[in-house]
Amino acid sequence: MTSAPAEAESPYAWWRLAVSLALMTLGGAGMYSFTVVLPRIQADFGIDRGAASFPYTLTMIGFGVGGILMGRLSDRFGVMVPVLGGSVGLGLGFIAASASNSLWQFTLIHGLLIGLLGTSATFAPLVADTSRWFTRRRGIALAICMSGNYVAGALWPPMIQHFIENGGWRQAYFTIGAICLLVMLPLALVLRRQPPALAGAEPAPVRATAVSSPVSTEERPLGLSPGTLQALLCVAGVSCCVAMSMPQVHIVAYCTDLGFGAARGAEMLSIMLGMGVASRLISGWISDRIGGLRTLLLGSVLQGIALLMFLPFDGLVPLYLISGMFGLFQGGIVPSYALIIREHFSPVQAGVRTGTVLMATLLGMALGGWMSGVIFDLTGSYQAAFVNGIGFNLLNVSIVIFLLRRARARGVGLGRLSPSPTTAS
Repeated sequence: MTSAPAEAESPYAWWRLAVSLALMTLGGAGMYSFTVVLPRIQADFGIDRGAASFPYTLTMIGFGVGGILMGRLSDRFGVMVPVLGGSVGLGLGFIAASASNSLWQFTLIHGLLIGLLGTSATFAPLVADTSRWFTRRRGIALAICMSGNYVAGALWPPMIQHFIENGGWRQAYFTIGAICLLVMLPLALVLRRQPPALAGAEPAPVRATAVSSPVSTEERPLGLSPGTLQALLCVAGVSCCVAMSMPQVHIVAYCTDLGFGAARGAEMLSIMLGMGVASRLISGWISDRIGGLRTLLLGSVLQGIALLMFLPFDGLVPLYLISGMFGLFQGGIVPSYALIIREHFSPVQAGVRTGTVLMATLLGMALGGWMSGVIFDLTGSYQAAFVNGIGFNLLNVSIVIFLLRRARARGVGLGRLSPSPTTAS
């Protein structure tokens, strides 16, 4: 067996990345399935839009809290353990949800099995694990891994809509559960080898993505305590994802209200998240050159611009175009947080710190998804919900600018490192 340092960015590391991408794509069903079935759930259980949005909210809360728990399991036992458990939880969760007789049963299953025990295991642990297998190309590797979340968003909605049209939402959920059990369990076994960080030979970053490597080992990153920096990143994560959730969670219902039908909304969601894949890959390439904070600022500003475009336009063709633009602009935001963690914190804490910040982004999705439904019920329109998202997006931009100003004042994290034989791609 080769030594642990030699395995970083090895062919096996890239093969492992491909498997992680597939697992995250499959696990993403727990995040995007409800967006498609939301109008059916509302009609089936005879509830208003706010109540119908609550299962999604509980799913995202479970997803976020589970990310921390699964991150700790990953740090201690390796990533295979939480992924195996998550595969079982996700598969059984969808099958159980398909037999729900009431909204509270459906909501609890979504929150506990699909969110807390299922999808969470295929997100933060895989991101943290990937960060340990790459050094010079960590940014693009993280972007590829987290693209699975958006590949899921591009593939699952039209598939689920097809299942619904041919057998109803209950049959669709049962089919998803069977697919997860049959495919994810064998893939999880590929991840049994420990990464270099867990084998006791984590190499120091040789490129540091435009952030000098001493920053990652400082006791006061950016002149802040680790807890303060983590808290600021969490608030930023909540804010950006409250804004992000409005189109992602409610686009199908929005199109239904406008008279375009659920199928058109599912297509827009698929386009939005398909473009998000391209956005994440482009942002990963960019982040390897300008660092995580600057990439986060770029994505947040562009996301705000896309949200503004939803206000004056509600025609079918404009909504297709704006959905694609929104996906292209915001796809690199969440991976930037994982890169910032690796730039400014110890690698031995990668699992729990990454899980904590990603939990904040998922709580933002949960809050925004529920909040948008409540605002719709109060106003009878999604216009105020879009304005609410824009306001939260401005808060996120403000926090990132504050952190960048501290980085500039300390002379770190700004400007490309000079290339050298060890850093050249």
